[in-house]
Amino acid sequence: MEYTRRSVLSAGAGSVAAGALAGCLGEPEGGDGDGDGEALEAYAAFFALWDWCEEITGDLATFENPVTTGEMGHGWEPDGDLTREVAATDAFVYLDTPEFSWAQNIADDLEREGDVAVIDGMTAVSDYFLSIDRELPREPADDYELDPETFEASEFDLVDGRTGELTAYWHVDHWHEELPDVPVDETVPIEAFVADGDGEAVPLGGALTLHARLADGAPDGHVAIESTGDAVELTGEAPGRTLLVFELRHDDEVLWDTSEDGITVDVVEEPEGEGADEFVDPHVWADPVLAGRIVDHLAAELGEIDPENADVYEENAAAYRERLEAVDRAFEELVESADREVAVFAGHDSYQYVEQRYGFELRTPVGVSPDAAESFEDVADLVDVIEAHDIETILYDPFESPDPDEQLPRMVELLIENSSATDHAPLSPAEGTTEEWEANGWGWVEQMEEVNIPSLKRALDAE
Repeated sequence: MEYTRRSVLSAGAGSVAAGALAGCLGEPEGGDGDGDGEALEAYAAFFALWDWCEEITGDLATFENPVTTGEMGHGWEPDGDLTREVAATDAFVYLDTPEFSWAQNIADDLEREGDVAVIDGMTAVSDYFLSIDRELPREPADDYELDPETFEASEFDLVDGRTGELTAYWHVDHWHEELPDVPVDETVPIEAFVADGDGEAVPLGGALTLHARLADGAPDGHVAIESTGDAVELTGEAPGRTLLVFELRHDDEVLWDTSEDGITVDVVEEPEGEGADEFVDPHVWADPVLAGRIVDHLAAELGEIDPENADVYEENAAAYRERLEAVDRAFEELVESADREVAVFAGHDSYQYVEQRYGFELRTPVGVSPDAAESFEDVADLVDVIEAHDIETILYDPFESPDPDEQLPRMVELLIENSSATDHAPLSPAEGTTEEWEANGWGWVEQMEEVNIPSLKRALDAE
């Protein structure tokens, strides 16, 4: 299954990372990791990967986590120096998923230069991916009134007009997933579902129309583009790949577009499949069993880079696997003793793998994106869940508040104000750390043992 967002274009329209450099990245300045006595130096893309690499290598390597304490890697963007800093080390460990598009972009640049080892943890668990249940926005109200002065798109989803299936969606400033292939001499209609800044579905084809154009510098001659107002028709002209920008216009004036990141369209002689692949939930790192597979994979890959210490990395990984297995058993015992199978999680849907493995359900107001905005209807739906299941404790993601050590997300306050729930407890997806947890020296395992399992016990009414 193709689940990455990498866009590879012909000369003149390459993929540019956040802060990417014009020209070469330069020769690495860190240790070479080839057993000459110099310690391995590397970057890991976010907290969980960083913690696992630290556990694997111990004092034999130095890993940097670029994501600031108190923030999650999800939706985070690096500053302009990170690409060069990573290029001066021996390795970059990341997950090849659009949820970390900045890391994908850096990995692309590093692979083109070939001087830094690039390690993708997702390859270890590709047989275990779960799809994203992403619901399309509600149907537009008949009396919707567009205000072009204040319009913002909070959701922008592209749909294959032939199948009605979601094919790609816009997240903050980049795309997730891809457009369907366009066969030569055939037309593929692309429709869109749009929600405004208040989460209201917006009708297209009237005051607001859907358009597309080639991205600046993108190759021409592959696809013809025509807008019908409520859809865009893509007609294949010649095999090849190019980039598109989608626009929302009012009276021929562009109110909103996706120019920050072009989306790839491939024109092919013959279509290979029917519609788009499933959307992959990236939160594999929250599952202790999948975490163990990733840890073993990272240990093997780091041993290839630093063969002199490969045996130590393998031993350290095996010891850490025992701690992960203890977390696995703790989750199993928790659910076995729980009186409730449903809890409410005021955060983005980051626990699907854990839910499926252990057999409980977290109801969330939004999907996998931490930047998605909940609506009043979402709040009302969760209040109904709380009342129906007599839920007392609301779970929340501490990284979705301005200060994870001190403040609650507003969603928690709304739910407690409008329901019979009286308590709240943090549930961490372990993609970041707080100042308090960092001071305690807590890694991935400690976040599970000291935060998540006690919180789930309260929410599921377990012993």
